Amino acid sequence: MEAHRKHSVDGTTLHTCHPCRRTILYRIYAIFHTCGIVALMYLHVNSLLTAKTTLITSLLLLSDVVLAFMWATSASLRFNPVHRSEYPEVYAAKPEEEFPKLDVFICTADPYKEPPMMVVNTALSVMAYDYPSDKLSVYVSDDGGSSLTLFALMEAAKFSKNWLPFCKKNNVQDRSPEVYFSSKSYSWDDEAENLKMMYEDMKSRVEHVVDSGKVETEFITCDHFRGVFELWTHKFTRHDHPTIIQVLQNSETDMDDTKEYTMPNLMYVSREKSKVSPHHFKAGALNTLLRVSAVMTNSPIILTLDCDMYSNDPSTPVRALCYLTDPKIKSSLGFVQFPQKFQGLSKNDIYACEYKRLFDINMVGFDGLMGPNHVGTGCFFNRRALYGPPSNLILLEMDELKPNRNKDNNNSIKAPDVLALAHNVAGCIYEHNTNWGSKIGFRYGSLVEDYYTGYSLHCEGWRSIFCSPKRAAFCGDVPKSLIDVVSQQKRWAIGLLEVSISRYSPITYGVKSMGLLMGVGYCQYAFWAFWSIPLIVYAFLPQLALLYGVSVFPKSSNPWFWLYIFLFLGAYAQDLLDFVLEGGSYGGWWNDQRMWMIRGFTSFLFGFIEFTLKALNLSTHGFSLTSKANDDEEQSKRYEQEIFDFGPSFMFLPMTTVAIVNLLALVWGLYGLFAWGEGLVLELMIATFAVVNCLPIYEAMLLRKDDGKLSKSVCFLAAILTLGLILSGYFFFK
Repeated sequence: MEAHRKHSVDGTTLHTCHPCRRTILYRIYAIFHTCGIVALMYLHVNSLLTAKTTLITSLLLLSDVVLAFMWATSASLRFNPVHRSEYPEVYAAKPEEEFPKLDVFICTADPYKEPPMMVVNTALSVMAYDYPSDKLSVYVSDDGGSSLTLFALMEAAKFSKNWLPFCKKNNVQDRSPEVYFSSKSYSWDDEAENLKMMYEDMKSRVEHVVDSGKVETEFITCDHFRGVFELWTHKFTRHDHPTIIQVLQNSETDMDDTKEYTMPNLMYVSREKSKVSPHHFKAGALNTLLRVSAVMTNSPIILTLDCDMYSNDPSTPVRALCYLTDPKIKSSLGFVQFPQKFQGLSKNDIYACEYKRLFDINMVGFDGLMGPNHVGTGCFFNRRALYGPPSNLILLEMDELKPNRNKDNNNSIKAPDVLALAHNVAGCIYEHNTNWGSKIGFRYGSLVEDYYTGYSLHCEGWRSIFCSPKRAAFCGDVPKSLIDVVSQQKRWAIGLLEVSISRYSPITYGVKSMGLLMGVGYCQYAFWAFWSIPLIVYAFLPQLALLYGVSVFPKSSNPWFWLYIFLFLGAYAQDLLDFVLEGGSYGGWWNDQRMWMIRGFTSFLFGFIEFTLKALNLSTHGFSLTSKANDDEEQSKRYEQEIFDFGPSFMFLPMTTVAIVNLLALVWGLYGLFAWGEGLVLELMIATFAVVNCLPIYEAMLLRKDDGKLSKSVCFLAAILTLGLILSGYFFFK
């Protein structure tokens, strides 16, 4: 294996790649752990053939098979992890004429869950990139079709004429105004103070409009846009409305107030919707932007962003170009993925919202194979990759949508024929009987369109690259309530099951298309919901056995006892090592593994149930947008103090039942240990581990009085379920 690889253009190094030092140790440990798993399977099969308690042994075998499979998926991503470095200063020295055009897609859907000022700050942060403004176009997709969002972007366009020159003249790094004006880097000179007053004035107007729920006539200062708001009639709804495309800023004509800087393009797009036409949620909105941008600017590079992920580094596009323009790899490079980073995390990330494993640990593992998966935001796409495999361009309905078409510079983006065609391709029936969403563009068929799209591109033969600079490229806000966290991940679990239980399952189609390691690595996500199976078994079966004095594991005097100890401690030690070496803390790791347990009894379990009901045509599920508005001061205060905010949700019923059962089992097990001088050691260890993880639940049940505590109805029902489980255990074990 090459220890250090350099890639250069014209003799100048643009990026380097080197393997992780711990790779060899990972491979050696994988051999020992695999031998341990094989021995454990032998023990289960032997017990199944000789023991009378067939049901208990079968449940343990099922649980350990799932655990072994999930361990194998993580082991495949430890086979060849790599780290990369890029040198944007080298690329930035090139003449501006050599920079490719860049289209930025920002998606929003609800002005109340995703406040317009959040969208404004994200848009302004990318408009202010250190990038040739005449080659930068920002498209904002408003899938909610809200006049409030359009008004906010109109205000942003006016403010940008002062904000962008200020950032570039003063080399400001925080180019989201909200972040800059509240940061330590904010300069208190007259120019900055005046700009802050302009920003606060804009913010007050936008928030007034949002609070009132309509755009009043006196707030529309530009006659050119006055007629646009007449489209919002009483017949206009978020699920039934015409296409709206507005060019709010045009690089061909718009400059800053000093006439020194060219302004980038800024476009508002709300695709046509009909009650009888499929919406395809975010993927449908992105495909509309893909077609509209092809007609208007057709940039070869596309950046996709969520509306709450503002740019945190103005040099980010140049970092991506270090890879995307490298002639040695660009022909097969589909996208460059940046990790999601978050501001305002609690000290130890109490809800594990940093997703260290998802956005860092697994990414470097994927990067040593075919590259990381797409995670929905912070991704620079090669436009060509969205139109078919590297060797085969899928035929399109019209030449104007071809990714390699040279955009006629003489044809303005505001030309009537351009706008007419853009409205046409944004129509709700345009995709009927086409390859859009199946072979072209962002993929339909799953609630997690990002995972499915990245997975499909890899299956087609495209590669990707993980780019994780020291200064975060993009930052966003984290949810401050546990119910928001688990509800979002329930949607992810359902969407992932839609892929895993299909003809395109990674375990079959993925392994065949991408190879064993990459296909199995994708299973790490696809089968998320299956974690609930071993969690449920290990949360109840050993504990009920402990209450009835029945052994389901080898006793401490049995040599097989040490096999369980080895597998448990080995897996957790390796996971902790991964977490810490990729920049995490010990406290963060503890919260991360605790949230894994909580997700197993909430997100994964209820996602599994909801998916099963839908598969049986007993239920339907839709896209539930996570609220990005953090306006509950008490909730934010609890989050900063690292106090769990549960709220009145029945999703916490299974988890609360687990907490009660394990506490009772621990107390009884300790009594038996001291009263009779013997005990069921492994059963007692599992109960102890669960109880320590459940400490916030006991606090929320018994000690707290605030709004974030567990509701009395959940606690009461959990107590009833616990009693039922203990009574049923009598027939189960006796």
